[in-house]
Amino acid sequence: MTDKKLVLLVEDNELNRDMMTRRLKRAGLEIVTAGNGQQALNIMRADQPDVVLMDMNLPILDGWTASRQAKADDSICHLPIIALTAHAMESDRQDALEAGCDDFATKPVDFPGLLIKIEKLTSA
Repeated sequence: MTDKKLVLLVEDNELNRDMMTRRLKRAGLEIVTAGNGQQALNIMRADQPDVVLMDMNLPILDGWTASRQAKADDSICHLPIIALTAHAMESDRQDALEAGCDDFATKPVDFPGLLIKIEKLTSA
């Protein structure tokens, strides 16, 4: 049995998704990706990742809506979600938490800080 944590990275920008995937893998994490909020919900239900990194500005179903739907779904409401957004105002952080996100990180991502947040949310 492996103790490698499964991270769902939800990011519609291919360059950002590829860069984040490489960095997270180098940090010893297993990564699955989604390009929109609907794909994210489907993967959350199927794979039950240890943590979700959710871009908030997504096509098809945005991260705000996907997070709300995830927290309202008994099968996945326990999954921790970290909002990733370029919006750095305190009100944006509050909006993400109200949408059901467990934590918040601004873009560009402070990678060491993000790893600490992932560890905190997955070590319960």
